[in-house]
Amino acid sequence: MAEKNYRVATQLVHQRQDRDPYTGAATVPIYQASTYHHPEGKPGSYDYARSGNPSREQVEQAVALLEGARYGFACASGMAAIGTALSLLKSGDHLIAPEDLYGGSYRYLTQLLPDLGIEVSYVDFTAVEQIAAAINPRTRGIFIETPSNPSFLVSDLRAIVALAKQHQLLTLLDNTFMTPLLQRTIELGVDVVIHSATKFLGGHSDLLAGIVVTDDEHLAKRLKRFHNGFGAVLGPFDCFLVSRGLKTLKLRLDAAQQSALTLAERLREHRAVKRVIYPGLDDFAQRKLHFSQAGGAGAVLSFELKDAGRVSDLLRDVHLPIIAPSLGGVETILTHCWSMSHAAMPVEVKQRLGIGAGLLRISVGIEDVEDLWEDFYSALN
Repeated sequence: MAEKNYRVATQLVHQRQDRDPYTGAATVPIYQASTYHHPEGKPGSYDYARSGNPSREQVEQAVALLEGARYGFACASGMAAIGTALSLLKSGDHLIAPEDLYGGSYRYLTQLLPDLGIEVSYVDFTAVEQIAAAINPRTRGIFIETPSNPSFLVSDLRAIVALAKQHQLLTLLDNTFMTPLLQRTIELGVDVVIHSATKFLGGHSDLLAGIVVTDDEHLAKRLKRFHNGFGAVLGPFDCFLVSRGLKTLKLRLDAAQQSALTLAERLREHRAVKRVIYPGLDDFAQRKLHFSQAGGAGAVLSFELKDAGRVSDLLRDVHLPIIAPSLGGVETILTHCWSMSHAAMPVEVKQRLGIGAGLLRISVGIEDVEDLWEDFYSALN
C-alpha cells in the first residue's frame, strides 16, 4: 500500500502490504517454508524462517502501522510476546507492575521473572505517587495494563510516561483489551506495546499469537535479537489468520462495543447483580480519565453476582456464550475469573483486589444483542 495517512478502517483492510508483490494476489500468501535458497551461497532478503518470513513480516508491519510505530515482532502467543518485551530487562533489574494483572501475566512476573534475577514490585497503578515511591536505583521498567483485567482499573498513561521519562525508565504496555483502534499508546509516549493477537486482532478464537511493537530503533534491535535468538516466532499460517482477522477488526469491535454497553446497562438493573464494571457506563468511577486516553469503552465488561453460590447455576444455564478463559472472539465468551483467567493468582491476592468468587467477565461477540440478553436474563432468573 502506498505510504499515506489513511484512516484506520482503510489501514485495516489494506494494511502496509495489501497484495503479493510477486503475483499480485489479493492477500500475501502463506509462505510455508523453513529455509530459503542462497544463490551462489549468498543469502537474499530471507535466509531462515526463524529470522524472517514474508507472511510474518506482513502482519508485523500491519500491526506496527496501526499502532503508529515502525517495528513489529510476531510471537507464538500473547505470553511469548510479554516474554519478548520483558527480555529488555536483565538480571539485577527491578520492574514495577500493577497489582491487578491478567492471570497469565501475574504467573510470569511472580514465578518466572524472579528465576531470571529480576525483582518485581506490585503497586496500585491508579495512584501515580505509589509508582513513584516504588522506584529504586535498580528500577529499569514499568509494566502497564489499562484498563486492568478484570477490574477495569485505569492508569493515567500520560502521568506514568512522564514519570518514566523523568527517571529514564522503559514503559511496556499490554494493549490487548483496547486494541490500537481504541487506545493509541505509542502516541502517548509508551516505549513498547504488547498484544495478545489471540484475542481481538485475530478475532475468531482459532489461533495463538502475540505482537510486540515499538517505534524506537534501538529497542527494536534488542527485541529482534531476542526474537530471533529465542525463536518463539509466529508460524506462517497463523500470520495469515491474524492478517485476515485484522481486516474485519473495526466492524467486529464497533458491533461488539455497542452490544457491550447494552448488556452492561441491563445487567446493572438486574436484581441478581451486585455491580457491573464497564468504562462505558455513566457511573464508571474513572470514566473521565479513560476517555481522555482511549477512543471507546471496548467490548469487555465484568459483573458480580450478589450470591456467589449462583455462579455454577449461571454457567450451567446460559447457552450462547462460550464458557472459557479468553476474549476477543466473534462469539461471546463468558469467563469465571476466580477459577479461569485468574486461577494462577493466590486466593488472598484475588480477595484483596476484589476479584471475588462471584465475579464474571463477558467478552461480547457479534451476535444479536437481544438474543444475548434473553439468554443471560433467563439464566440469571
